[in-house]
Amino acid sequence: MLEREFPFSELFFDYLNCLQTLAAVISSPEPALRRFELALLGHLGYGVDFLHCAGSGEPVADAMTYSYREEKGFIASLVAGQRSFTGRQLRALWERDFPDADTLRAAKRFTRIALKPYLGGKPLKSTELFRQFVPKKRPDAASE
Repeated sequence: MLEREFPFSELFFDYLNCLQTLAAVISSPEPALRRFELALLGHLGYGVDFLHCAGSGEPVADAMTYSYREEKGFIASLVAGQRSFTGRQLRALWERDFPDADTLRAAKRFTRIALKPYLGGKPLKSTELFRQFVPKKRPDAASE
């Protein structure tokens, strides 16, 4: 995914930060992973304006729906679909802050869409990787 012999020192700093956050996380690793994926996209030169409508240039409105179009950005839309995001979700992506399940799901959906062309049809392995490290709950653990 990365160009050979290109200095990605900032990317590796973001990677280290992600690993440190994941090591300290007690609950969900998802916010740290989404922040890293968004940083990775930035390092790959994938600049997306989350705060302005690509069609009009106007600032995004929290309650408005925007449809994502590759190489263009987010365009105001009345139709909701897999590539649609609210202005509130776009603001969360820009801030890299996911205060609730809705914004976290939107971040995951966006990073999957945006990373897909770079992955050459291969899936991300993060879920599989984390399953190896998350302890499985024992059936009798609920009674303890």
